[in-house]
Amino acid sequence: MQDIDNVLTRGIDQILPSQKGLADLMEKRKITLYQGFDPSSPNLHLGNLIGIRKLAQFQKLGHKVIFLIGDFTGMIGDPTDKRAARKKLTQKQVLENAKSYQTQVSRVLKFSGENAAELKYNSHWLSKLSFEDITELASNFTTQQMLERDFFQARIKKNKPIYLHEFLYPLMQGYDCVTMDVDLEIGGSDQLFNMMAGRTLMKILKGKEKYVLTMKLLEDPTGKKMGKTEGKTINLIDTPINIYGKIMALPDSLVGSGIELLTDLPRQLSKNQNAMDAKKILAYDVVKQLHGQSLAKAAQNSFIKTFHEGRPEYVLEIHLKENLANTIAPFTSLASISEAKRLITQRSVDVNNKTITDPTYQPKIGQKIQIGKKIFGSVVEK
Repeated sequence: MQDIDNVLTRGIDQILPSQKGLADLMEKRKITLYQGFDPSSPNLHLGNLIGIRKLAQFQKLGHKVIFLIGDFTGMIGDPTDKRAARKKLTQKQVLENAKSYQTQVSRVLKFSGENAAELKYNSHWLSKLSFEDITELASNFTTQQMLERDFFQARIKKNKPIYLHEFLYPLMQGYDCVTMDVDLEIGGSDQLFNMMAGRTLMKILKGKEKYVLTMKLLEDPTGKKMGKTEGKTINLIDTPINIYGKIMALPDSLVGSGIELLTDLPRQLSKNQNAMDAKKILAYDVVKQLHGQSLAKAAQNSFIKTFHEGRPEYVLEIHLKENLANTIAPFTSLASISEAKRLITQRSVDVNNKTITDPTYQPKIGQKIQIGKKIFGSVVEK
């Protein structure tokens, strides 16, 4: 019961309809659960790792885990928190993006052996729905329910369009859980509306209780997710040295949530250590999970050489953008262009050992950039 309690409390935002109900169900029998990942990018990132780790925790307790690739929903795009409609992707694009997802996830989630996780694609059932089927599913929701979402309200105020297909996204995500007949869906706290749509459909179509578990988000000091949309991505396929270095470049205020959401380390660790030491522990643990202990040690040693012994190895990959300010923005303390411009004009940014004071300066691939005293990187392609 203690293991169940830990899985249902650590990193959790809320469980609906109740944590006790889900705990009791898990005590009685093994449940089936899933999380969906839309392949809008070829790389899974540190924000995705939160849910992947939670799936793995359920798997270790013997429960049936489904890793769902939303290749159909990915073509449409989740409108959640978007101030404008997403660009639609083709089937070829989403399948190309998703082709290495299982490999990336298998560093944490088991897809072989006893109680192996199952990989599914939601195009297998969503692409077969008829117009009649979709109309019938849509009859379970109202336009008012959809329009209540704050990001839709923001678009209305700014006279920005809301497309009908965006209303259908929660419907399709909800139908996923009905088709797979799951007991539980997990996801980020920003996915609550979509997940509750599935709970509604499950009750109506199957007369079954579907639990919803939302995870806390790894956010920066401004409340923005540390994910691909915000341009501050730490990809799971990044090199060990880059993952370690990028974590060390995160704001100190993220250390506590990082330890809670991305590791099994004691949550009080961030309070018992200074920020730098706690961040080193966090960076080492994450790299160890993804690349193993030996590469985690190598990454740590490289960082020590760079930042403590004054021997820069330019461990970070800094992706080239329109100008110097845009290029270094993700690595500033506020991860903002305005902060980048401030650092540049205050003579805190060097390119190839030369101080640059013009934010519009155009870096070149292969150049070395130093931001302040602790961040070193090499410019690579976008």
